[in-house]
Amino acid sequence: MGVHGVHHVAYATRDVEATRHFYEDLFCFELVHTEVQRMGDGQIRHLFFDAGGGSSLAFFEIENVGERSDYATDVSDAVGLPAWVNHCAFRATEEQQEDTRARMTAAGVEPFMERDHGWCHSLYYLDPNGIMVELCRDTPGFESDPAEAHRLLTEAE
Repeated sequence: MGVHGVHHVAYATRDVEATRHFYEDLFCFELVHTEVQRMGDGQIRHLFFDAGGGSSLAFFEIENVGERSDYATDVSDAVGLPAWVNHCAFRATEEQQEDTRARMTAAGVEPFMERDHGWCHSLYYLDPNGIMVELCRDTPGFESDPAEAHRLLTEAE
């Protein structure tokens, strides 16, 4: 039995309005659900943005629920990795990439990087939380080859 795709991926945010603006206004991921749960003296606010295909990108804003005061939201840099290591990639068309680029540029947000990987073209941005997000366009994509993937996984350097 296998799973049927990603339901949601969740990250932390310290600024729900900056996060909402980035994802809803600039990335065009509609805010579709918010939950607020009070926990003693604290609370959790959980936001869900429609990422297409039945998947969501979610964010937690937390206060007094056991977090350290110095918690980081930038999931790569905070652990000593380049920003591009831990990221979320979303399938996009060339038109969606260019429309997003236009909205971002108009808002003063420049791409973190852009790469032609041979099998896909990627446009990367850092969100207000320091999380890298990618708009990925297959050009033409890669062929699934589990045997070769396993061979390369175990191949000696």
